Amino acid sequence: MTDPTLPEYIDGLPNICGSEKIVSEARAHPVACYLPESGIDFGRIRSAFAIALHMHQPLIPAGGSDLRTADLISNLKYMMDNQDIGDNHNATVFHWCYKRMGEFIPQLVQEGKRPRVMLDYSGCLLHGLRAMGLNDVFDNLKKLTLDPNYRPAVEWLGTAWGHAVAPSTPVQDFRLHVSAWQHHFAAIFGLDALRRVRGFSPPEMALPNHPDVFYEFVRTLKDTGYRWVLVQEHTVERAGDGSGIRDRHIPHRLLARNSRGETLTITAIIKTQGSDTKLVGQMQPYYEAKGLSRWQIAGKAVPPLATQIADGENGGVMMNEFPPKYFDVMREASGSDTPPVNVTEYLEYLNASGVREDDFPAIQPILQKRIWDRLGELSGPESLEKVIQQLRKEDGRFGMEGGSWTNNISWVRGYADVLGPMEQTSALFAQKAAGSGTSEPRYRNALFHLLSTQTSCYRYWGQGIWTDYARELCRRTNEILQHNF
Repeated sequence: MTDPTLPEYIDGLPNICGSEKIVSEARAHPVACYLPESGIDFGRIRSAFAIALHMHQPLIPAGGSDLRTADLISNLKYMMDNQDIGDNHNATVFHWCYKRMGEFIPQLVQEGKRPRVMLDYSGCLLHGLRAMGLNDVFDNLKKLTLDPNYRPAVEWLGTAWGHAVAPSTPVQDFRLHVSAWQHHFAAIFGLDALRRVRGFSPPEMALPNHPDVFYEFVRTLKDTGYRWVLVQEHTVERAGDGSGIRDRHIPHRLLARNSRGETLTITAIIKTQGSDTKLVGQMQPYYEAKGLSRWQIAGKAVPPLATQIADGENGGVMMNEFPPKYFDVMREASGSDTPPVNVTEYLEYLNASGVREDDFPAIQPILQKRIWDRLGELSGPESLEKVIQQLRKEDGRFGMEGGSWTNNISWVRGYADVLGPMEQTSALFAQKAAGSGTSEPRYRNALFHLLSTQTSCYRYWGQGIWTDYARELCRRTNEILQHNF
């Protein structure tokens, strides 16, 4: 049976909703998709390494001089059009970064090498690139995604469409981001390509640690067909004693328990701490993996895996040093006893060898042990909130704002000017749009604007024009909801 083809654009907007049943059915196929094409003798190798490249540009109301009427454009377009401001001269290099793996992978494959890379592109970046007419990026990405010669080398990671941080995005909206990304990806690359997307890359590596929020985060991933999630080392703790991660080069079983005692698990791959762009730009995971040896899991000797993710375009290291280093390492490591792999390929090997998720060490988000120790036999959201408030009073460092790629940035504190309007807009969307069909044009328009308001950039920069951008997008979304529903 031939898959239906989803249009990439509907009424001028990216296809981000309306085909939930089709997308869900495509996500339900549990067949192995990477291992049969791998070509790696996992039974022989000593260790392995994986890298992921994260790509993102927000949408901003900057296509004109008047903020209230300016077109919503990609930040990359603003950079292109204003290259005399700040670092905007990097715009053309960014453009190359978004497509260059489509040059690197074929060259290495034609040399007889077995390169690997995982790709994480936000939905608003993909829309912005298409709106700019940068079709060469899509041509290269489609070649990597669809050509059987190159497909084994590339694994796409799912993410949130608008690059929203999970700990402080309303859980129902985060689910909409996840679904929107899947719609958009399938419309660009096809449903068969979507079936191969098994891992999830949280924007800003932000992991909720509030038990009920985290449970909904995991439930969203499970319900939408994800099998594993990438987590930052310092955002999780061992489930037994709350201590730090010891065996960071093997998969873990990430436990989600909510205030009502319901539990879920998902496989977690640990991204180790460090300067992300330097580590990936200089291919440090390879050298880290070379110092590792096979590890026992469930009585079986398996190769450990060193994993890193970094922005694929930001910073001089990634723009300039990464390309030659990537070529050097892929040429040296291909066919060695420490080869490059992609995570799903690696997990499919473990599964084929009889290692299951239940065999992995159990972990949970940071600070949860203190909650469960105090909560005892009590249950329910009210009891949980009382315990959290008690712990906050006793320890000013105790917080439920989640963990991220850096432990010195909060995605909540200091952002009231942005979070307040975002939360009000989210509540209005839930009130006004809840009864509408997801294929209705007015729903898609409102959803597109809602998701655009929640990008992490508006919090990361958190002041000046970025706050103005966020508040203006909220105003536009509210206007759409008030007048169209």
